This record gives sequence, C-alpha cells and structure tokens, in this order.
Amino acid sequence: MTSPPAYAGHRKIVHIRIDAFYASVAQRDDPRLAERPVLVIDEAGGDAIVAVSCEARQRGVHPPMAVKRALHLCPGAACVPADFDQYLQISAEFFELLCAYTDLVEAVEADRAILDVTYNKLDIPFSTRIAKMIKSDIKRELGLGTSIGVGPNKFIARLAAQSARPDAFCVVRNDEVAEFLRDVPTDRIPGVGARTRQRLAEMDIGHIGQLAQVPLDELVQRLGQRAQNLWLLAQGRDDEPVTPAEQPNQIGQEELFATAVYKPDEMQNALRELAAELGGRLRRRSLRGRLVLLRVDYPNFRTTTRSLRLAEFTDQPQTLCESAIELLGRTEAYAIGVRRLGIGLGGFVGEAVEQLDLFATTSPIQGEKT
Repeated sequence: MTSPPAYAGHRKIVHIRIDAFYASVAQRDDPRLAERPVLVIDEAGGDAIVAVSCEARQRGVHPPMAVKRALHLCPGAACVPADFDQYLQISAEFFELLCAYTDLVEAVEADRAILDVTYNKLDIPFSTRIAKMIKSDIKRELGLGTSIGVGPNKFIARLAAQSARPDAFCVVRNDEVAEFLRDVPTDRIPGVGARTRQRLAEMDIGHIGQLAQVPLDELVQRLGQRAQNLWLLAQGRDDEPVTPAEQPNQIGQEELFATAVYKPDEMQNALRELAAELGGRLRRRSLRGRLVLLRVDYPNFRTTTRSLRLAEFTDQPQTLCESAIELLGRTEAYAIGVRRLGIGLGGFVGEAVEQLDLFATTSPIQGEKT
C-alpha cells in the first residue's frame, strides 16, 4: 500500500488553557472564594451550572449537573452568577497577551489557544522559556492560572497540556515523545470514539504505545483508510499547522536608516517622528488600540520585537512615543545601535477593522513608502 506521508519536522508548539476559566474569574474577583468550591450559574438559562472550580470538580461536580445534585456532592459550595460580558473581555485580553509572542495563535476556545513559537517575536529559541513567560504574564496581568503543554507538534502539546492541569506546565521534548505516549489511553486521540475504541480493544489495544506497534497495513484492514492518521498520531507525528482564524489587526510605521544609529537621543527622536506619523494614520481611520509594538533591527541584522499592553485604548502620538521609548529600553539598542526602528499598534476597539499592513516603511534613500 502507499507509504505514509513524510513527516515535515519538529516545531515548537505551546498549548495553553486558563484553568476553570469562569470559576477562576469569580475566585480572583472575590478573595473569599479562594480555594472554595465554586459553581457558576447561568441565571438566564434556567439556573444551569455552566462551570465549576477545580475544587468542585475534585468532589465529582461537573457541568451541566443540576444545582441540587451538585450541592449534595459539595456542601457549602458558593453559587455565583455567570458574567459572559466579562468573560469575553478577559478572553480578548488573553489573546492580546499571546499575540505579543507570535502571530501564529490559533483560538480553540475563549480560554484556550495553540501557539507556534518556532520563530517568535522575542527571538527566543527555547519553547520552555516562552511557555514560562506566557504563564507569568497571564498570572500577573489577568490574575489567572493556566495549564500549558509544550511539544514538537499540536497533538503532543495538547496531550501535554491535559496532563499538566491544573496550574502547571508539561514539556515533552522530541526524544521523549514515545515514552510520553506509551501509557496514554487511545481515546485521547482526536476522533477515537466509543466505536473505534471498541475495535481497538478487540485487538488488545488500549494505549497509544500499543497502537504504535501495530503494522500500518494491519491497522488499515481493521479500521479503513482513517487508520493511517491514527497510526501517525500514535507515532507522535502531526503535521497540522497552527492556523489563526485571521491575522491580528495591526498598523505600524517604521524607518530604515541610511547608516546605523548609535545615539540614544537620535533613536528617541526617530520614534517621536514615527509616533506622530502613526497617530495621524490611526486618526484618519478612526482607530484606537492598546497593544503597542516596537520593532528593532540591529546593525548585525538581528531583529527583535517588544510589546506593551496599555490600560486604555489610544491613538495619541505622545502615548505611542512614550511606550515605544520604554520598550526600546528593554532591547539592546542603546548598547549596539539600530539600523531600523518601527512602532505598531494593535488590539483595536472591537477589532472590527480591515486587515492592515503592520509597517509601512519610510525609506531614507527613496523618500517614499515601500
């Protein structure tokens, strides 16, 4: 039969989920609920339980269980009303934070995302370090715990995140994949439902490690053509890319210098001019955002990007300039110089804007947009 497709190689994938999202927001906002079982109730939906805290889940409470049954299993649990408008706002802030690291952010749910950080905005080669930074940012900015899985592809990262819950992270390196998958139940593979699980059980296969040992031809005879995908996943092989629903809406302005710039005051003056130009473009489009981005190209041709989330939406050049100068201090620019600087703004109000080029470059040589 036809051999399986060649594996494209390893990437650095981060799967992240906010732990017990709705209930954790309630616990964050009311310290009296910290470490208490919490039931989140949709009062407009007939008092249905829509979410529970980790403490309640540990006592056997799961949505959409009836409130009376839940309180029987978990006496003294706090019942709080759902606030879906607040959850949407927090979700938007969550994704803003993620987009500061990479544009390759795939939204799975309001509280869950997959990131490809193989080539990231901070030029950090270590996915574990990126994961720790993201976790720390979300804890500091949103006050919420997260479970994070890191792996060479989406499938492994997702399983790693599941094993990390709650409020932790799990890293599976390339040479650890087979060992990691060995004892994972086959129903953790996407698409393996009750019927497929039964067929695998008839073959004495209950874990992914066992599935990986079955010859592909034999598996196809038992399960049909879909067996090939199951077999590849059992090998820890997943070529599916991280696919954002849409690229983040951002607009920016940058300048490429004729010669490298080494003086801090010259860099700051350039940022001031860029901020003024960017502010004008924003106002002409009636855009206000709060995710400020800075791009720096060094004389050694390395590039780095920094970002800052503002407390309020803005289109003001002074705010953009001050933020960019603050971000510049977080780079090596003052130590080794720059050959290009750029300011960008994203996280627009409502995000209901057309797709815009992040940077419209002003060439000092040609004097026109490129």
